[in-house]
Amino acid sequence: MRVLVTGASGFIGRALVNDLAAQGHRVRAAMRSPADIFPRTVEVVAVSDLARPIEWRPLIREIDAVVHLAGIAHAGPGIAEEVYDRVNRVATEGLAAAAAAARIQRLVFVSSIRAQTGPASPGVLTEADPPQPTDAYGRSKLAAEAALRAANVPYTILRPALIYGPGVKGNLASLMRLAQSPWPLPFGALSGRRSLLARENLIAAIHFVLGAETTAGETYVVADPTTLTLAEIVTAMRAGAQRGPRLIPVPPVLLAASLRAIGRPDVWERLGGHSVVDPGRLLAAGWRPGVETRAGLAAMVQAASPRKSGTASRNTP
Repeated sequence: MRVLVTGASGFIGRALVNDLAAQGHRVRAAMRSPADIFPRTVEVVAVSDLARPIEWRPLIREIDAVVHLAGIAHAGPGIAEEVYDRVNRVATEGLAAAAAAARIQRLVFVSSIRAQTGPASPGVLTEADPPQPTDAYGRSKLAAEAALRAANVPYTILRPALIYGPGVKGNLASLMRLAQSPWPLPFGALSGRRSLLARENLIAAIHFVLGAETTAGETYVVADPTTLTLAEIVTAMRAGAQRGPRLIPVPPVLLAASLRAIGRPDVWERLGGHSVVDPGRLLAAGWRPGVETRAGLAAMVQAASPRKSGTASRNTP
């Protein structure tokens, strides 16, 4: 299969391109700053800033399928709503129109669970729940999904939960740094359960929907089958760093009050709330995730550890 991957140099894209190439697919990797980071069999092409009009036709010439990863990947401060809309919706709309005209066999759009919900949700999320995004990022992803559905192109939409793996950035990277420290952490009493998604499991889902005709025209939420509390997440990370849990059971009400007092109620919503995603529909369709969550979190920390062969690096600060 000839596959175009947009956002090919990103956290998901780089791993996906390497995996597709290793399985014998002919891959065209689109990125803003082309670099020699892939096997020789991969065709690397430049794509301009998605905030500007994109000419997609040359990029999809002689392509069978597209995996669209490019866009603003996370909600962040200081980004105007119209920028999210241009990058995440308008660019996707243009790609979908070009793909429809070129009769692409499948366009896989990697959206986000934030197109469906905020950082916390009281119930278990499935595809049947009405989308209720709470920020500009989520709204732009939901609008991009609608544009894709209207384009008359064979598509599959994936809404992944929070993704982890070696090289992760953002909130999970910050939590991993805390877990790697020797200090006790005040998360022992937090009972809210959360869904995560191993990058390898997302890549397996992309492979699956690319080859499964029954997934055309469908939208799936994607998450590891196992859910964990924050205490269990930190425990798994600390196991990867060869440390004990060292978790103090600070009452949640005190943690919540402390974070609100310093003007960070958003942090409490991410730490203390529930965010459980049920991937049952994709599992029933035939997706088989290979990474178990606790083992995946431990492996992520091991990959980031300065220790090698049980010996600390002399250059470790």
